[in-house]
Amino acid sequence: MKFVYLLSFVVAVLVSTVTAHAQGDYRIREGDVLQIEVLEDPSLDRAVVVLPNGQISFPFAGTIRAGGQTIGQVQAALRNALASNFASPPTVFVGVQPLRNEQALLEAELGPLIDVYFVGEVNRPGLIQVKQGTSLLQAVAISGGVSRFAAIKRIQLRRTGADGVQRVTFLNYKALADGAVTTDIELKDGDVILVPERRLFE
Repeated sequence: MKFVYLLSFVVAVLVSTVTAHAQGDYRIREGDVLQIEVLEDPSLDRAVVVLPNGQISFPFAGTIRAGGQTIGQVQAALRNALASNFASPPTVFVGVQPLRNEQALLEAELGPLIDVYFVGEVNRPGLIQVKQGTSLLQAVAISGGVSRFAAIKRIQLRRTGADGVQRVTFLNYKALADGAVTTDIELKDGDVILVPERRLFE
């Protein structure tokens, strides 16, 4: 058992080293998807998206600033934030899937695009770029749909107005998808769609 644990640790270190050489100087940007692994507790492993304000949320760590940081800085911040939950500071690995700059090509084909961010229980979290006039139902379909753990009756649409204030609208995705509600929501540039995890028996 100790050998298996040691082998896993060595493999993780090697992967981390390769990642560090490839991405060490990269500055994380909004829309990037971070793949986070905690060696001591694999149940925490997940992909998180960097929101427009540059922040990420992670269990037991709360909100962490990631935008403008290097991968090493985010790893250190997560390790420090998680330390109180472990007997000793945990081993944290962070990989990044950079936002690919394909906007010019897409705009030439589709017209002006807007940025929409998906967070939470969706199959492909992160930033997607869609044409103006895209509705919530269309964007969810483009992003790969919600996961089986999604609380689809209380999806949040977070939109920042011209005054800089973010407002939250709660949406019943199931009612929209079933046709019980016929008025779909037209998305705006910078919208964040947060799909929470459903509660027990929900």
